[in-house]
Amino acid sequence: MSSWTFLSRITGVLRETLLLRAFGAGAETDAFNIAFRLPNMLRRLFAEGAFSQAFVPILGDVRARQGDTAAKLLIDHVAAALLWAVGLVSLLGVIGAPLLVWAIGAGLKNRGFEEATVMTRIMFPYIACMSLVAFAAAILNTWKRFSIAAVTPVLLNVCMIISILLAPYLLAPQQRIYGVAVGVMVGGVLQLGAVWWGLVRLGKRPALFKNPHTAFSYAGVRRVLSQMVPALLGVSVAQLSLVINSQIASYLGEGRVSWITAADRLLEFPNALLGVALGVVLTPSLTRAVSSNNHAEFSGLLDWGLRLTLLLAMPAAVGMFLLAEGLTAVLYHHGKFSTLDLSQTALAVQAYALGVLGFTLVKILAPGFYAQQNLRSPVKIAVLVLIFTQIGNFFLVPYLQHVALALTISLGALLNAALLLWGLRKTKQYSAQPGWPVFLLKLIIALSVMAVTLKWAEHGTDWAALQSVCWWRISKILGLVALGAASYFAVLGLMGFRFSDFKRQEAEVA
Repeated sequence: MSSWTFLSRITGVLRETLLLRAFGAGAETDAFNIAFRLPNMLRRLFAEGAFSQAFVPILGDVRARQGDTAAKLLIDHVAAALLWAVGLVSLLGVIGAPLLVWAIGAGLKNRGFEEATVMTRIMFPYIACMSLVAFAAAILNTWKRFSIAAVTPVLLNVCMIISILLAPYLLAPQQRIYGVAVGVMVGGVLQLGAVWWGLVRLGKRPALFKNPHTAFSYAGVRRVLSQMVPALLGVSVAQLSLVINSQIASYLGEGRVSWITAADRLLEFPNALLGVALGVVLTPSLTRAVSSNNHAEFSGLLDWGLRLTLLLAMPAAVGMFLLAEGLTAVLYHHGKFSTLDLSQTALAVQAYALGVLGFTLVKILAPGFYAQQNLRSPVKIAVLVLIFTQIGNFFLVPYLQHVALALTISLGALLNAALLLWGLRKTKQYSAQPGWPVFLLKLIIALSVMAVTLKWAEHGTDWAALQSVCWWRISKILGLVALGAASYFAVLGLMGFRFSDFKRQEAEVA
């Protein structure tokens, strides 16, 4: 899962690098990022967010208690209901594109508002494709077929990369950014085709075409919808925070939306490689443990996930903070991406680095609630985090500008993780297994050695000045990353850590 996700993040960074190289961090790129954020936001809200959080535990529970036949009936009716819902949402989004752009990026007016509206209309049906992709991925993951769903984001990135490269040959200069939007839609269709092929191979291709009354009146669909309501509230709170931040960034001046987006792309590496991958793998296993009343297995899975997250997320956060300028320079400082863009994006990367641990821990802890079909507790926590982040924005944005937006999101993620962990411990759903104090002490020692090593090796490097010797800059950042990783794992090895200690065979549950 992490290997395929790593490939998707590599191609995602490549697409972002080519986009910024071709268009810079200016009005056109800001307009594209705002337009692309709309379907992406709804994808996270409906598809990968509320829908997956409600559907995956229910599907796993139905399969565990009633068997595959009942699970297939649920799949058929949910598929039909989902198709009707996302079809209507896509139509409304295309019609209401100007209002949507105004809602998320009103500051773009006279600086790309029209371009953002056109691209929103081109890309908005992407939400329909991705909702069905999330539906298919939930089924594949429940049957432990993780690879197909994990590789689909690569298809989107490849399509966008091809569209960026071909645009200068096929379109006039003022229309080239629209070619990238078309690439998004082609990628969405290919993603849907890939997971549908996976369902056919699994023998779980759903019967899509039912009248809406039949689809929505089915008891299983009503059960999913009843769980989606609190989940939707929780996810919408997080997305509301992104909407507010996008609005603020659009008013701060040209380039701010692009700086934040480029920095966020770097954050996606540790978040997706570990947090998303482990969350996807853990949710069905946790659901089976709950369905079988196996509390020890449930708590053990969470403990294993937490230790593995800390082991890998903490060095990622330290490395991302210390090497922020170098990573940003290597990935983005080309073509129209200026030295000013480099320094400002690097500051946002450092702010996001502070929240890496929080972002990844949330992906591990939240499934502990979803598996129990307890969606209300994460909603309450999300509301508190939203209030916290916006109070932080009110006080910090006047002084830190776009960096404050990344900083408050990071601090909010840490607060979110802390409250989720507290909730699981308070209800005695999770009990820490022995050895945590020694485990944390060893991590701190290894992280300290890694930080000192990186600071010493990177000292005096002028990353912007190395733009003319691109291969040396790439070699240096790769060398630093390798040195940091080697020093960290070498110290852990000397203190007795072995990766075999983190292997976990899922217990057999009825």
